[in-house]
Amino acid sequence: MGLAIEEGKIAQSKGEVPIGAILVQDGQVIGRGHNLRETDLNPVAHAEILAIQDGATRLKKWRLTGSTLYVTVEPCPMCAGAIVLARISRVVFAVMDPKGGAGGTCFNILESPWTNHRVEVTSGVREDEVRELMQTFFRDLREKRGRKK
Repeated sequence: MGLAIEEGKIAQSKGEVPIGAILVQDGQVIGRGHNLRETDLNPVAHAEILAIQDGATRLKKWRLTGSTLYVTVEPCPMCAGAIVLARISRVVFAVMDPKGGAGGTCFNILESPWTNHRVEVTSGVREDEVRELMQTFFRDLREKRGRKK
């Protein structure tokens, strides 16, 4: 999770929401990603999507069975769908997303019996640290926007 948090901090340094993701297989990092939606003006440039793409490219295969995705925030429905389609075995995240989380909070796409693959989910890993990172980012953003008025 530490590497995912570092990816989140890279995103934050670019003015992005500090979400980072690391894809691991057999103890080796095979994919990395951090939010780039604002930087790339791309609505699908989520940390999880970028880490999955990186891992698939490095392994030269789209089935990522046996891998674990570490992410700072609970995946959204789009990312959860990509995780299922990539056959990732496990997702570990720090904080839940009460406005759109798809790993059990609002939706449970990752463990749904209606999909062709189920993902093991672990939540709350380094939760306090990531919650503070997120709260600081949004507090600073609100202050910055308040000063521009």
